[in-house]
Amino acid sequence: MVRIKHRYLLLNILYPTPPPQQKGKADEKDLPWTVTFRRPSPDRLNPQLLARMIRDGVAELFGEYGAGMVAGSLQVKYLSSATSTAIVRVSRAHDRLVWAALSFVTHVPGGRPERCVVQVVRVSGTIKKVEEEAVRLARRGIVRAQKGPEALEDDMDQIDRMEVIDSDGSGDEG
Repeated sequence: MVRIKHRYLLLNILYPTPPPQQKGKADEKDLPWTVTFRRPSPDRLNPQLLARMIRDGVAELFGEYGAGMVAGSLQVKYLSSATSTAIVRVSRAHDRLVWAALSFVTHVPGGRPERCVVQVVRVSGTIKKVEEEAVRLARRGIVRAQKGPEALEDDMDQIDRMEVIDSDGSGDEG
């Protein structure tokens, strides 16, 4: 008997456009950039809606073949509207189909469409490693939100200090 192997995808749902202003809310200029970009998802987004959104995306990109391949194994294991984070399980053979479909998502379905970008942060064979990564990213996000604008400068300094490594790993780019 052969065991069915799965992949777990850790997703972040990012909102590049500012939310509509509501009375009594803090001004967007007062909030750090990390908070506005990684804001909570709408309450209408639930695991069933996310799974349907993924299935529809796969069907749109890969037709009936893709929809049939993914339909049996696709499952949303975790969805947090507060952190806009999700864990999706799919068969190992078809994880790239789901990843491709998520790359083309442009809005949260249901009700008034809200523009978004879905970022696949990690793909793993075990849910434990994906959960550990989600916790690590949440902690780092909290630290960035507390630091404010200095966090962006620190990140840019780190990027500037990175050494360019080419495909053979020598760093000579030649």
